[in-house]
Formats: sequence, structure tokens, C-alpha cells
Amino acid sequence: MGQKVHPYGLRLGINKKWKSTWYEAGSGYAKSLHEDLFLRKTLMSYPECKNADIADIEISRQSNKVINVMIHTARPGVLIGTKGATIEKINASLQKLVDGKTVKVKVKEIRRPELEAQIVALNVARQLKGRRPFRKALKSAVFGAMKAGALGIKIKISGRLGGAEMSRDFEQKEGRVPLHTLRANIDYGFAEADTTFGVIGVKVWIFKGEVLGSEAKKDDAGTLLRKREDKEMINA
Repeated sequence: MGQKVHPYGLRLGINKKWKSTWYEAGSGYAKSLHEDLFLRKTLMSYPECKNADIADIEISRQSNKVINVMIHTARPGVLIGTKGATIEKINASLQKLVDGKTVKVKVKEIRRPELEAQIVALNVARQLKGRRPFRKALKSAVFGAMKAGALGIKIKISGRLGGAEMSRDFEQKEGRVPLHTLRANIDYGFAEADTTFGVIGVKVWIFKGEVLGSEAKKDDAGTLLRKREDKEMINA
């Protein structure tokens, strides 16, 4: 405990799902894995995607010939474009990167971007790049997340803050952020602000509540029958 573990990887399989959902046996696994990484990197490098506030990219494969790419964004209109022209252009460019496979790009809108750690990190980085005072940028981001319903948020920035000669860290925290609790739903985001005096890193942790395993499981037929018998006995 106490080590710097990625909040997403630590909870993978507990209350977090895989961002790539497919199965590949043998030597084809490494090829599909690198193909996913290349598609994500290429997609984020497009000018249309840089200002679209993309929080996540999910990739699923129905078969060896079809690749489904789901983009979670807070600004779907920027990605879709006029009459779908932008999304068709992105789909066609990704299609050229894979040999003999069909790429289907879909867009999913994020209703509450204030609760998405990646979008909060991108917004803070954008404000730092625009030379807004870092304390005001962090304070407004924390206020917006708590107002949207977050139970806790922590933002940490590191670099030449305010153009100072020596780099340092600054942290803003509100509420609870239990990083050691596995059942805690912690959303993590990271972004970089390329300023004239260097790169400033932005890390965001948002605590959305606890996910209890007993609530997610459904009762089997035997348990439901026993509950019904107990209820009938009580009513009798």
C-alpha cells in the first residue's frame, strides 16, 4: 500500500471494464493489441479530435474482419460535423490503416462532463495553456465537479507553474478520494499543457461512490423461491 498504482488498472475486473473487448489466440494477440494502440494514438492526433473533449475510446471486435470503435465525447457535434461529414472522414482515414478489415466508428455523448476525470484534466490543461492563473483554474474545476455530484476530487499539477524558474507541485482537493479502497469508483485522467515555459502535467482523481458486489449480483431461482416462501409464511 502507499505505492503509485494506476487507479484504473488496480480496479480492473472489480468495478472497471476492459477498454478493448475481444479474444485472440496465439500469435494474433500481439498484432491486435498493437493495432488497438495504433488506432487510439492516430485517432487522438487528428485535428478534429483535439478539441472534441474525448474521455475514452473503446474498441471491440465482432470477428477478425470488423473493428468497432466507440468514442466517448462531451462534444459530439464537433466529431460528427455537418451531416456527418467529419465522422465519415475519420472513418475513412482509419480504414486505410487496417488491412482487409472494416472499421466502424461510433460516437457516444457524455451527459455530465464535469464528472469525467479525463475531460476535467483536458479543460485544466487548456486553461493553463491560455495562461490563466493555475489556482483559479483548479478551484473552478473542483467546484464544478462537486456541484455535479462528485463525492470527492483531487487535482495535482506539476511543472513551471506561473512561469517560475523552478518546477514544483500544487494540489487542490475537496471531499473524499479513497485510493486504497478497491470498491471505490475512482475515475482517473491525465493531460499535458504545452506552455511557452515548458510542459505542465495535470492529474485528476474523481470519487463517484462505492460499488458493492452484493448489489450487482442477481438472485438465482432458488433464492427467489425461498424469499417468496418466507414472505408467504409471514403473511399467513
